[in-house]
Amino acid sequence: RGLTSSSQRPREDSWLKSLFVRKVDPRKDAHSNLLAKRETSSLYKIQFHNVKPECLEAYNKICQEVLPKIHEDKHYPCTLVGTWNTWYGEQDQAVHLWRYEGGYPALTEVMNKLRENQEFLHFRKARSNMLLSRKNQLLLEFSFWNEPVPRPGPNIYELRSYQLRPGTMIEWGNYWARAIRFRQDGDEAVGGFFSQIGQLYMVHHLWAYKDLQTREDIRNAAWHKHGWEELVYYTVPLIQEMESRIMIPQKTSPLQ
Repeated sequence: RGLTSSSQRPREDSWLKSLFVRKVDPRKDAHSNLLAKRETSSLYKIQFHNVKPECLEAYNKICQEVLPKIHEDKHYPCTLVGTWNTWYGEQDQAVHLWRYEGGYPALTEVMNKLRENQEFLHFRKARSNMLLSRKNQLLLEFSFWNEPVPRPGPNIYELRSYQLRPGTMIEWGNYWARAIRFRQDGDEAVGGFFSQIGQLYMVHHLWAYKDLQTREDIRNAAWHKHGWEELVYYTVPLIQEMESRIMIPQKTSPLQ
Protein backbone atom coordinates (compact mmCIF):
# COMPACT_ATOMS: atom_id res chain seq x y z
CA ARG A 1 0.00 0.00 0.00
CA GLY A 2 2.95 2.35 0.62
CA LEU A 3 4.55 1.75 -2.82
CA THR A 4 4.34 4.23 -5.70
CA SER A 5 4.28 2.88 -9.25
CA SER A 6 7.13 3.80 -11.58
CA SER A 7 4.62 5.45 -13.97
CA GLN A 8 3.36 7.77 -11.24
CA ARG A 9 6.77 8.77 -9.88
CA PRO A 10 8.07 10.75 -12.93
CA ARG A 11 4.83 12.71 -13.05
CA GLU A 12 5.04 13.55 -9.35
CA ASP A 13 8.68 14.58 -9.74
CA SER A 14 7.83 16.84 -12.69
CA TRP A 15 5.01 18.43 -10.72
CA LEU A 16 7.37 19.23 -7.83
CA LYS A 17 9.93 20.69 -10.23
CA SER A 18 7.25 22.84 -11.86
CA LEU A 19 6.72 24.71 -8.58
CA PHE A 20 10.32 25.92 -8.63
CA VAL A 21 10.93 26.50 -12.34
CA ARG A 22 9.98 29.85 -13.86
CA LYS A 23 10.41 30.88 -17.47
CA VAL A 24 10.92 34.44 -16.26
CA ASP A 25 12.63 35.62 -13.10
CA PRO A 26 10.22 37.72 -10.99
CA ARG A 27 13.14 39.40 -9.25
CA LYS A 28 14.17 41.12 -12.50
CA ASP A 29 10.80 42.69 -13.28
CA ALA A 30 7.35 43.21 -11.79
CA HIS A 31 4.75 40.52 -12.42
CA SER A 32 2.54 43.09 -14.13
CA ASN A 33 5.26 43.86 -16.70
CA LEU A 34 5.91 40.19 -17.37
CA LEU A 35 2.29 39.08 -17.73
CA ALA A 36 0.33 42.04 -19.10
CA LYS A 37 -0.07 43.24 -22.68
CA ARG A 38 2.84 45.52 -23.58
CA GLU A 39 1.22 47.14 -26.62
CA THR A 40 -1.56 48.71 -24.54
CA SER A 41 -1.66 50.58 -21.25
CA SER A 42 -5.27 49.80 -20.41
CA LEU A 43 -6.36 49.33 -16.83
CA TYR A 44 -9.54 47.45 -15.94
CA LYS A 45 -11.87 47.84 -12.99
CA ILE A 46 -14.29 45.12 -11.95
CA GLN A 47 -17.10 46.01 -9.55
CA PHE A 48 -19.24 43.60 -7.52
CA HIS A 49 -22.46 45.09 -6.12
CA ASN A 50 -24.67 43.04 -3.83
CA VAL A 51 -28.13 44.57 -4.22
CA LYS A 52 -31.08 44.44 -1.84
CA PRO A 53 -33.38 41.82 -3.42
CA GLU A 54 -36.35 44.18 -3.53
CA CYS A 55 -34.24 46.84 -5.28
CA LEU A 56 -32.65 44.82 -8.09
CA GLU A 57 -35.08 45.93 -10.80
CA ALA A 58 -34.72 49.60 -9.85
CA TYR A 59 -30.94 49.22 -9.62
CA ASN A 60 -30.74 47.74 -13.12
CA LYS A 61 -32.92 50.53 -14.48
CA ILE A 62 -30.78 53.40 -13.19
CA CYS A 63 -27.58 51.63 -14.29
CA GLN A 64 -28.99 51.24 -17.79
CA GLU A 65 -29.84 54.94 -17.86
CA VAL A 66 -26.57 56.37 -16.55
CA LEU A 67 -23.65 54.01 -17.27
CA PRO A 68 -23.97 54.05 -21.09
CA LYS A 69 -23.79 57.87 -21.04
CA ILE A 70 -20.36 57.73 -19.41
CA HIS A 71 -19.32 54.98 -21.82
CA GLU A 72 -20.39 57.02 -24.88
CA ASP A 73 -19.01 60.39 -23.73
CA LYS A 74 -15.66 60.95 -25.48
CA HIS A 75 -14.53 63.23 -22.64
CA TYR A 76 -14.22 60.18 -20.39
CA PRO A 77 -11.24 57.93 -21.30
CA CYS A 78 -13.09 54.78 -20.23
CA THR A 79 -15.21 52.06 -21.82
CA LEU A 80 -17.93 49.91 -20.32
CA VAL A 81 -16.79 46.42 -21.33
CA GLY A 82 -19.74 44.57 -19.84
CA THR A 83 -22.43 44.72 -17.17
CA TRP A 84 -24.29 41.68 -15.83
CA ASN A 85 -26.53 40.21 -13.17
CA THR A 86 -25.40 36.98 -11.56
CA TRP A 87 -27.74 34.13 -12.47
CA TYR A 88 -26.02 31.26 -10.67
CA GLY A 89 -23.67 32.08 -7.83
CA GLU A 90 -24.16 34.92 -5.40
CA GLN A 91 -27.74 36.06 -5.92
CA ASP A 92 -28.99 39.63 -6.47
CA GLN A 93 -25.52 40.66 -7.57
CA ALA A 94 -24.42 43.01 -10.33
CA VAL A 95 -20.99 42.86 -11.97
CA HIS A 96 -19.53 45.72 -14.02
CA LEU A 97 -16.28 45.66 -15.99
CA TRP A 98 -14.67 48.94 -17.15
CA ARG A 99 -11.58 49.63 -19.27
CA TYR A 100 -9.48 52.80 -18.75
CA GLU A 101 -7.47 53.63 -21.85
CA GLY A 102 -4.26 55.15 -20.53
CA GLY A 103 -3.94 53.31 -17.24
CA TYR A 104 -3.93 55.01 -13.85
CA PRO A 105 -3.90 58.59 -15.21
CA ALA A 106 -7.09 57.80 -17.14
CA LEU A 107 -8.69 56.34 -14.02
CA THR A 108 -7.82 59.46 -12.04
CA GLU A 109 -9.17 61.71 -14.80
CA VAL A 110 -12.48 59.85 -14.91
CA MET A 111 -12.88 59.91 -11.13
CA ASN A 112 -12.19 63.67 -11.00
CA LYS A 113 -14.68 64.39 -13.78
CA LEU A 114 -17.38 62.24 -12.19
CA ARG A 115 -17.12 64.32 -9.01
CA GLU A 116 -18.35 67.26 -11.10
CA ASN A 117 -21.05 65.25 -12.92
CA GLN A 118 -24.32 66.06 -11.17
CA GLU A 119 -26.27 63.28 -12.86
CA PHE A 120 -23.70 60.75 -11.72
CA LEU A 121 -23.71 62.12 -8.18
CA HIS A 122 -27.50 61.73 -8.01
CA PHE A 123 -27.14 58.23 -9.48
CA ARG A 124 -24.52 57.26 -6.88
CA LYS A 125 -26.68 58.53 -4.02
CA ALA A 126 -29.74 56.63 -5.26
CA ARG A 127 -27.63 53.53 -5.85
CA SER A 128 -26.19 53.58 -2.33
CA ASN A 129 -29.66 53.12 -0.88
CA MET A 130 -30.10 49.94 -2.92
CA LEU A 131 -26.87 48.14 -1.97
CA LEU A 132 -26.00 45.70 0.79
CA SER A 133 -22.27 45.75 -0.01
CA ARG A 134 -19.86 46.48 -2.82
CA LYS A 135 -16.23 45.88 -3.70
CA ASN A 136 -13.94 46.46 -6.64
CA GLN A 137 -10.54 45.46 -7.97
CA LEU A 138 -8.14 47.07 -10.43
CA LEU A 139 -6.94 44.57 -13.02
CA LEU A 140 -4.49 44.13 -15.85
CA GLU A 141 -5.09 41.91 -18.85
CA PHE A 142 -3.02 38.78 -19.50
CA SER A 143 -0.95 39.16 -22.66
CA PHE A 144 -2.04 35.80 -24.09
CA TRP A 145 -5.81 36.31 -23.75
CA ASN A 146 -8.23 37.78 -26.28
CA GLU A 147 -8.99 41.48 -26.07
CA PRO A 148 -12.59 41.74 -24.76
CA VAL A 149 -14.64 43.34 -27.54
CA PRO A 150 -18.41 43.82 -27.93
CA ARG A 151 -20.25 40.77 -29.21
CA PRO A 152 -23.86 40.09 -30.19
CA GLY A 153 -26.09 37.79 -28.19
CA PRO A 154 -27.81 36.08 -26.78
CA ASN A 155 -25.09 34.60 -24.59
CA ILE A 156 -24.57 33.64 -21.01
CA TYR A 157 -21.26 34.53 -19.41
CA GLU A 158 -19.16 32.65 -16.90
CA LEU A 159 -16.75 34.53 -14.65
CA ARG A 160 -14.34 32.07 -13.10
CA SER A 161 -12.37 33.68 -10.26
CA TYR A 162 -9.26 32.09 -8.78
CA GLN A 163 -7.52 33.03 -5.55
CA LEU A 164 -3.94 31.90 -6.16
CA ARG A 165 -1.30 31.04 -3.62
CA PRO A 166 1.02 34.05 -3.14
CA GLY A 167 4.07 33.80 -5.37
CA THR A 168 2.46 31.59 -8.04
CA MET A 169 1.21 34.17 -10.56
CA ILE A 170 4.15 33.56 -12.89
CA GLU A 171 3.53 29.81 -12.93
CA TRP A 172 -0.16 30.42 -13.63
CA GLY A 173 0.69 32.69 -16.54
CA ASN A 174 3.22 30.24 -17.98
CA TYR A 175 0.74 27.36 -17.95
CA TRP A 176 -2.28 29.31 -19.17
CA ALA A 177 -0.29 30.80 -22.04
CA ARG A 178 -0.34 27.22 -23.35
CA ALA A 179 -3.74 26.19 -21.97
CA ILE A 180 -5.70 28.99 -23.66
CA ARG A 181 -5.20 27.42 -27.10
CA PHE A 182 -7.36 24.48 -25.98
CA ARG A 183 -10.28 26.81 -25.27
CA GLN A 184 -10.46 29.08 -28.32
CA ASP A 185 -12.09 26.83 -30.92
CA GLY A 186 -15.61 28.09 -30.22
CA ASP A 187 -14.70 31.74 -29.61
CA GLU A 188 -15.80 31.33 -25.99
CA ALA A 189 -12.71 33.02 -24.50
CA VAL A 190 -13.64 36.66 -23.77
CA GLY A 191 -10.87 37.94 -21.49
CA GLY A 192 -8.39 37.06 -18.75
CA PHE A 193 -7.26 39.43 -15.99
CA PHE A 194 -5.19 39.53 -12.82
CA SER A 195 -5.56 41.91 -9.89
CA GLN A 196 -3.27 44.84 -9.10
CA ILE A 197 -5.24 46.59 -6.33
CA GLY A 198 -7.90 45.08 -4.10
CA GLN A 199 -7.78 41.37 -3.37
CA LEU A 200 -4.34 40.34 -4.60
CA TYR A 201 -3.30 37.19 -6.45
CA MET A 202 -6.79 37.08 -7.95
CA VAL A 203 -7.33 35.87 -11.51
CA HIS A 204 -10.57 36.28 -13.47
CA HIS A 205 -11.34 34.35 -16.66
CA LEU A 206 -14.41 35.49 -18.60
CA TRP A 207 -16.15 33.08 -21.01
CA ALA A 208 -19.21 33.35 -23.26
CA TYR A 209 -21.54 30.48 -24.16
CA LYS A 210 -24.81 30.11 -26.02
CA ASP A 211 -26.37 28.34 -23.04
CA LEU A 212 -25.50 26.06 -20.13
CA GLN A 213 -25.55 22.89 -22.23
CA THR A 214 -23.12 24.43 -24.73
CA ARG A 215 -20.87 25.34 -21.82
CA GLU A 216 -20.96 21.73 -20.62
CA ASP A 217 -20.20 20.36 -24.09
CA ILE A 218 -17.26 22.73 -24.68
CA ARG A 219 -15.73 22.06 -21.28
CA ASN A 220 -16.06 18.28 -21.72
CA ALA A 221 -14.51 18.47 -25.19
CA ALA A 222 -11.36 20.08 -23.75
CA TRP A 223 -10.59 16.88 -21.85
CA HIS A 224 -10.28 15.00 -25.16
CA LYS A 225 -7.49 17.30 -26.37
CA HIS A 226 -3.97 16.07 -25.80
CA GLY A 227 -2.20 18.21 -23.19
CA TRP A 228 -5.24 19.73 -21.45
CA GLU A 229 -5.22 17.19 -18.62
CA GLU A 230 -1.55 17.84 -17.88
CA LEU A 231 -2.05 21.62 -17.71
CA VAL A 232 -4.98 21.22 -15.32
CA TYR A 233 -2.87 18.87 -13.21
CA TYR A 234 -0.17 21.51 -12.84
CA THR A 235 -2.41 24.55 -12.24
CA VAL A 236 -4.78 23.09 -9.64
CA PRO A 237 -2.09 23.11 -6.86
CA LEU A 238 -1.62 26.86 -7.44
CA ILE A 239 -5.21 27.64 -6.40
CA GLN A 240 -6.37 28.41 -2.86
CA GLU A 241 -10.02 29.10 -3.72
CA MET A 242 -12.11 29.33 -6.87
CA GLU A 243 -15.58 30.55 -7.73
CA SER A 244 -17.81 30.34 -10.79
CA ARG A 245 -20.53 32.87 -11.59
CA ILE A 246 -23.00 32.39 -14.44
CA MET A 247 -24.11 35.86 -15.51
CA ILE A 248 -26.78 37.38 -17.74
CA PRO A 249 -25.88 40.63 -19.53
CA GLN A 250 -27.97 43.71 -18.90
CA LYS A 251 -29.71 45.26 -21.90
CA THR A 252 -27.09 47.98 -22.35
CA SER A 253 -24.03 45.74 -21.97
CA PRO A 254 -21.64 45.82 -24.98
CA LEU A 255 -21.10 42.11 -24.31
CA GLN A 256 -24.47 40.53 -25.09
